[in-house]
Amino acid sequence: MPIRTDNDNQLLTLLAQGDEEAFTVIFERYNKMLYALAFRYLKSETMAEDAVQHIFLRLWEGRQFLVVTVNLRNYLYTMVKNHILNEIRNNNTAVEKNYEMAQLSSAEADDVMEKLEKKEMMQKLREAIERLPEQKRKVCLLKLQGDLSNQEIADQLNLSVPTVKTHYAQAVKILRGYFSNALLIILLYGIDKY
Repeated sequence: MPIRTDNDNQLLTLLAQGDEEAFTVIFERYNKMLYALAFRYLKSETMAEDAVQHIFLRLWEGRQFLVVTVNLRNYLYTMVKNHILNEIRNNNTAVEKNYEMAQLSSAEADDVMEKLEKKEMMQKLREAIERLPEQKRKVCLLKLQGDLSNQEIADQLNLSVPTVKTHYAQAVKILRGYFSNALLIILLYGIDKY
């Protein structure tokens, strides 16, 4: 049975028990973000790929002794930065210059990381919406994309206004099963284009 959790702490618990599927979920969730970070500092696709591979290898090999006191994203982020700093300590002047240049644009990088994360979360929301029953999906999409009133949606789908409200409320309830309440609110109000 595939793991379906947005909770990194649960994934870490499973990882510590040697669960390969939890490791795969963590990798799929964070490898692009870590690659973007490593590439920003290293300015080399090969070195960035090696850095990400190194981080995930260390994560897997040290899984039994893993003690993460911050969220997993920050933990992996720190692991990558430390790896890059170790590369610099090994007298790689090109890496050192790239690191210094990247530090100057730290605000830009944070913005890129935030956009990357938002894009991934929006993709997850889209996938969750696609799994909704047909009428609930249609109502949800019209509500989110078109900024239409319940009456306009009812007219468009040939439904009553109470039916539109019920479908939307039920759709949101189903989506809560995939996301935390706070995250769902952010996603639903932050959706730009579907």
